[in-house]
Amino acid sequence: MKTVRIAVWVAVLVMAGILGWLTLNVTKTKEAVSEGPFGVPFTLVAQNGQPITEQAFRGKPTALFFGFTHCPEVCPTTLFEMNGWLEKVDPQGKKLQAYFVTVDPERDTPDVMNQYVSNVSKRIVGITGAPDKVADVIKGYRVYAKKVPVDESNPNGDYTMDHTASVFLLDSAGRFSGTIAYGENPDTAVKKLENLVSKG
Repeated sequence: MKTVRIAVWVAVLVMAGILGWLTLNVTKTKEAVSEGPFGVPFTLVAQNGQPITEQAFRGKPTALFFGFTHCPEVCPTTLFEMNGWLEKVDPQGKKLQAYFVTVDPERDTPDVMNQYVSNVSKRIVGITGAPDKVADVIKGYRVYAKKVPVDESNPNGDYTMDHTASVFLLDSAGRFSGTIAYGENPDTAVKKLENLVSKG
């Protein structure tokens, strides 16, 4: 009986040690994720036709929005609001940057993005690219995007896109720092950007 008890206690101690080791490593992994840059490496195309990578989201705090040029309301409204926030928080354009990544690369060529974005803002840079590469970025940045046919009886016809409507906030190291929700109070949005800039 004594031998059984000893064996049980040894098993308990071994399990406690394993659980402790697992907890320590999971905690370290979570810390590494939170300390590392948000998203995934990529090579896409800016609205001026030049290559652009995730390194563009370094050096300055970044406001990052995913949408598409055929969007009827959410995207043009958000871009317009973003431009206003940028002008208010960083009128000289030296402390804060903003990007608009398409979720509809089939229609949003660099020329289309350039015309669309530049009509709203000189401060926001449009990003597009090959559909498969854009899809990888959408997944890597944990963005929801889905093609929805305008006419369900004709799935190959005209379509719109359902997508995440929040603006992602990244610090100067590219780390996730929060979001600005669609329709958020303008003063709250400005405060969030001011806080982002103050963190650097």
